[in-house]
Amino acid sequence: MSAKIRLYVEHPLGQGQSVHLTREQAHYLFGVMRLGVGGQIALFNGLDGEWLAEVAEAGKRGGILTCVDQTKPLHLPPDLWFLFAPIKKARTDFIVEKAAEMGAARIMPVQTEFTNSERIRQDRLQAHAVEAAEQCGGTYVPEVADLQRLDRVLDDWPEGRQLMFCNEAEVGSALRLAANEKGQPWAILIGPEGGFSDRERARLVALPFAHVVSLGPRILRADTAAVAALTMWQQALGDWA
Repeated sequence: MSAKIRLYVEHPLGQGQSVHLTREQAHYLFGVMRLGVGGQIALFNGLDGEWLAEVAEAGKRGGILTCVDQTKPLHLPPDLWFLFAPIKKARTDFIVEKAAEMGAARIMPVQTEFTNSERIRQDRLQAHAVEAAEQCGGTYVPEVADLQRLDRVLDDWPEGRQLMFCNEAEVGSALRLAANEKGQPWAILIGPEGGFSDRERARLVALPFAHVVSLGPRILRADTAAVAALTMWQQALGDWA
């Protein structure tokens, strides 16, 4: 049996486990969704899979759910980081939501030389990642990191992680990878609306772990490029293949 409502909770889940709701969660379940005692919800916490739970107590300021059965095991995404330069608020929200839906394990906003936005609300973007996981049936929520400078991220790049660098100046370079690269740690980098600077592009092209690819003959908006790049990677190396 599956519940129509899915809710992310920061609480251990298991057979018979009681889950105490926050005031906001109680308002959503009992005030907005009109659930009452005996109502069913699917819960996940990013660690214990998905559990069917029933409402044991319902109130305006809180409530208690009881876990009944596990309905899905934990399904981890590929070891994929998604790096992007923040743009306008609504479109940045869209990028985070799609990256969470499409299987990024970590989402990393980066500041490039041409990045339009110099700050983000990390907590708000993390909430969007949670909502995306709730809606798409995922059992894992990717971490959304705080904004970091791209040059510093590259300075501290972990050994063994490959980088798919989506270069708008490169036309016709497809993603060609050996079969043994599947299952390895990877990252995708999408640039800002103004593109990468010549200095950034030269550094990225020279990196031994970087794979330069084109996303087609047309220059894409940053949010479109994010979906295109994630689709390309997932089909070649991810859990879609």
